[in-house]
Amino acid sequence: MLRMQNLNKVYRTHMIETHALRGFEIHVKQGEFVTVTGPSGSGKTSFLNIAGLLEEFTDGEYILDGVNVKGMNDNARSRLRNEKLGFIFQGFNLIPDLSLFDNVDVPLRYRGYNSAERRERIEDALAKVGLASRMKHYPAELSGGQQQRVAIARALAGSPKLLLADEPTGNLDTQMARGVMELLEEINAQGTTILMVTHDPELALRSQRNVHIIDGQVSDLVHKEPSLASSPAKAGSHTATA
Repeated sequence: MLRMQNLNKVYRTHMIETHALRGFEIHVKQGEFVTVTGPSGSGKTSFLNIAGLLEEFTDGEYILDGVNVKGMNDNARSRLRNEKLGFIFQGFNLIPDLSLFDNVDVPLRYRGYNSAERRERIEDALAKVGLASRMKHYPAELSGGQQQRVAIARALAGSPKLLLADEPTGNLDTQMARGVMELLEEINAQGTTILMVTHDPELALRSQRNVHIIDGQVSDLVHKEPSLASSPAKAGSHTATA
């Protein structure tokens, strides 16, 4: 599903070079739930932005669902992003003046679906997150956990193969965070691959794999059996190639 090999990301300003990712190696298989942890400034955000085709990398290789990303122009990257990816952000990024239905509809309009197909996708996505009865409500009428569920519905409506989540529970209390995590686990169990950046060690341990990034490199990798299994966690190697 996602493979990066010897990938580097260098930010250059005037005479200064900052190496955000160095020889970065990771392989995420179809259907996995992978959490990404690491201290601030470790390269987590750069990794997620590159994975989401929001930033270009300096050199190395990135294969997304069989497609070599290197050298793609902006239009090709945008098409691939719309076809393959869904995004969930810490700040929800909902439009306050639009109903839940219309918020979920926004990205679908860019994907060329007709009105009937959009409605079906929106209603199905809101039903999956338990908010089908509130589709006419506005974001301000919801709790933080419910707003994040709308954001998840918006990401799911386009049927992405890979869901990228950047601190999706960062603005939520513990109970709401667990509820959102349980929802993501259900979505993953239905076949969607999930890559989630988090600072929460409890949530990180719930995923099948926890990739730890320090100084722009994968320094640790913990493998677990799928969340529905009862097998104990297994230690992995430092190169994310499993």
